[in-house]
Amino acid sequence: MSQWHSFSDFITMDGYGLYIWGAYGVTLLCMLIEPLMAAHRRRQAWRHAQLAGHDEQEAS
Repeated sequence: MSQWHSFSDFITMDGYGLYIWGAYGVTLLCMLIEPLMAAHRRRQAWRHAQLAGHDEQEAS
């Protein structure tokens, strides 16, 4: 048997809904942002490595 008698009861979760759904929201946001940030850092590192290699070629 379900603990909640309606969808509204499920959303409010006995008064803790804002905390619970907020925690889920923050977690989801972090899980979406982290791969984007990792890809950005990878592109920056790649560009930096290419520029460093180009500078070495000019110096020699």
